[in-house]
Amino acid sequence: MKYLIVYTHPNPWSFNHAIKDAVAEELKKNNKEFQIRDLYKTGFNPVLKAEDFAEIKRGSVSQDVKTEQDYIRSADVIIFVYPLWWSGMPAMLKGYIDKVFSEGFAYKISEKGIEGLLSGKKVFLVTTTGASREDYEDSGVFKSMGQLIDFGIFGFCGMEVIEHLYFSSVPYVTDDDRKRMLEELKEKVRGKLL
Repeated sequence: MKYLIVYTHPNPWSFNHAIKDAVAEELKKNNKEFQIRDLYKTGFNPVLKAEDFAEIKRGSVSQDVKTEQDYIRSADVIIFVYPLWWSGMPAMLKGYIDKVFSEGFAYKISEKGIEGLLSGKKVFLVTTTGASREDYEDSGVFKSMGQLIDFGIFGFCGMEVIEHLYFSSVPYVTDDDRKRMLEELKEKVRGKLL
C-alpha cells in the first residue's frame, strides 16, 4: 500500500504540523511507502481560473495540477491533515480539491449519471478545531462536515472514508492533552491504516 499525506497549515509550529509528523512517523516505523504534500510549502496555487476550465474541457490540466493528480493516482490511502477554519477547510485545501479533483480525473458525467473515478482509494481525515467538541456536535457542524466533505467530496469521487478524526479545543488544552491526542492518532493509524 502507498500512502499520501496532504498537509495544509501555514504554521510549521502548529499542532497540525505535529499531527502530520506523527502520521509520518507511524508509517515510517512500519516501513510503509509514503509521500507528503505540504500545500503551503510547495506553493500550490489554489485559485481556479477560467483557463483551468478551458483546459479541462480540452482534456488536459496545468502541470501543477497534473503533478498533484499523479500523487493522488499513485496512492492507495490519502491522509488529509488540516484545521477547521470558519466551519470549513482552509482556502488552500478547498482550492486544491477544486483544481485537482477535476472532471475526467476524479469523476465523470455520462448518460448513466455521475461516476466516481477514484474508487478503490481510501481517505483518512484529521481535522483540528478551536471550539469544543460539544459546540460542534450540538450545533451540527460535525454532521454537516460529514455530509459536505466525507460524502460530498470524497464519496462523490468513489473514495471510501475510513475515518474523519477531530481534535477539538486545540489552542486551549494543555500540552499533556495534546500529547494524548497524538497518542490517540497513532493508535488510529495503527488500527485503521496499517
